[in-house]
Amino acid sequence: MTAAFDEELHEQLAQARQALGQARECGDDDGAHAYAGREASLLRIAADHGIDVPHAAQPEEQGES
Repeated sequence: MTAAFDEELHEQLAQARQALGQARECGDDDGAHAYAGREASLLRIAADHGIDVPHAAQPEEQGES
């Protein structure tokens, strides 16, 4: 895979995890469910293409500082 694909996948995963954390903080159960699904889909894509990504969100991706 190209470096651009790898970079985009990492960026999308970080964004999904950040949005998931924000939805959880706000008590938005529907949003949290949607972003959890997005995260799972991105992890599947990464696995299918042999891209190594962290399977747990980093604190800054969860909206924590």
